[in-house]
Amino acid sequence: MFFRNLTLFRFPTSLDLSELDTHLAEVQLKPVGALELFSRGFVSPFGRHSEELSHRVDDAVWLTVGGEDKLLPSAVVNDLLGKKLAEIEEKEGRKLGGRARRQLKEDLVHELLPRAFVRPSRTDAMLDLEHGLCIVDTSSRKNAETVVSEIRHALGSFPALPLNAEVAPRSVLTGWIAGETLPEGLALGEECELKDAAEHGAIVKCQHQELQGDEIAKHLEAGKQVTRLALTLDDHVSFVLGEDLIIRKLKFLDGAVDQLEGDNGDDIRAELNARFALMAGELKRLFAILEPALKLSRADA
Repeated sequence: MFFRNLTLFRFPTSLDLSELDTHLAEVQLKPVGALELFSRGFVSPFGRHSEELSHRVDDAVWLTVGGEDKLLPSAVVNDLLGKKLAEIEEKEGRKLGGRARRQLKEDLVHELLPRAFVRPSRTDAMLDLEHGLCIVDTSSRKNAETVVSEIRHALGSFPALPLNAEVAPRSVLTGWIAGETLPEGLALGEECELKDAAEHGAIVKCQHQELQGDEIAKHLEAGKQVTRLALTLDDHVSFVLGEDLIIRKLKFLDGAVDQLEGDNGDDIRAELNARFALMAGELKRLFAILEPALKLSRADA
C-alpha cells in the first residue's frame, strides 16, 4: 500500500489521541441498511480479516474510512418513473403535479433500494503527529473532507483545517521553473501546467518535456504562471504539486522501495507494516522540505 494522491489538513500537535482506538470502535463501519443510500465508518487498515482499527509506527498513525454505497442509477429510477406516470395518465386520465411526481419518485427509490447492489470503498489517511498533519489518500477535496468529518465524529473534536500557504504557490512553482534554486533534495520532473494570469486565459499542459528549455521559457515570458509542477525528492519519490497544495501522481521510486527489507514471505501484515513505515518516513521528509519553501501555515499558530 502506498498513497497515490495527498490532500492535507493541519491540526494542533497538542491534540490528545491517547484514546483513539476506543473512539474508533464506537464508529466502525456498519452494513448499509435496506433503506439507506450509504454508510460510512472506520475499518481496519489491514483488511476485513483484522480487527485493528488503527496502526501506529512512531508518530505516524494509519486510519481507514470504509464505505458502502447503494448503486441506484438515476436512469433506472427515471425510466420506471416514466412508466408509472404513463400508466396513471392512461388509467385516470390526468397528469400528476410536481409535488405528486416527487412523492412518486421517492416511493420508487424506497422500493428499489433493498434490491440495489452495494459498492464497497475505502479511503486511507495518515496522521503525522509530529507536524500536525492529516494526510488523506485522495485528490478530491470532497472525499478528503468526508474522512476528516469521520475523524471528527469519532473524536468529538478534530480542529483540522485545509493546508494553507502564506505565499501564492503558483509564484513559487513558477520561480522554480524560471531558474530559482529549488529546496535541497528536490528536482524538476517532466510535467507542468501553465495558465495565463488573465481570467479564462490560455492553459498549457506539458508532459515528457524539458521544463527549463526555450519552449517553456517563451510561455513564462508571455506571462503564464505554473499551476502544477512535477518534482522528485532525491531518487525516492516523484509527484505533481498543484497550486491548490494537493499532491497528485505520487510514486515511490526504486531509491525508496529498495529500502524495504527482503522477502516477507506470505506475511502480508509484515509487508504492509514495512510499506507504511517507509511511506510515513518519506512523506514526513517531503513535508519538512515543502513547509518552509511554501511558508505553510500551522494550526498551532
